[in-house]
Amino acid sequence: MSAKDRFHQAVKKGLQKEQWVITHDPLRIEFGEEDEVRIDLGAEQLFAAEKAGKKIAVEIKSFLSDSALFDFHLALGQFLNYRLVLEASEKERILYLAVPIAAYESFFQRDLPQASVRQYQVKLIIYDPLDEVIVRWIN
Repeated sequence: MSAKDRFHQAVKKGLQKEQWVITHDPLRIEFGEEDEVRIDLGAEQLFAAEKAGKKIAVEIKSFLSDSALFDFHLALGQFLNYRLVLEASEKERILYLAVPIAAYESFFQRDLPQASVRQYQVKLIIYDPLDEVIVRWIN
């Protein structure tokens, strides 16, 4: 079983405050005969006027190591693989990378992360781990 990120509960509570229903913790998806990925959270938001709601998958990262660039390389690779798996099995689910506000305001303002997020169309959730709220959604 994979370890949960340090800020897992903060993001989960932040999503719930925005009326998201956590449907999977983690979201397990098989790919082929031998591989299974575990995305941190699966969530759904139902709309009264619709029978089907919006579905998301969220990979949570803390960016607490000594190298934000190393953390980013790992997160981006994981994100791209997870998106590939979702496209094959749950096309309606949108994948987001959740990053803490401190990392977003510092590291994610640098040229390489900005270019990568743009090039690979990484959707971001910016969260505040102390207040356990979602600060911003970036599509």
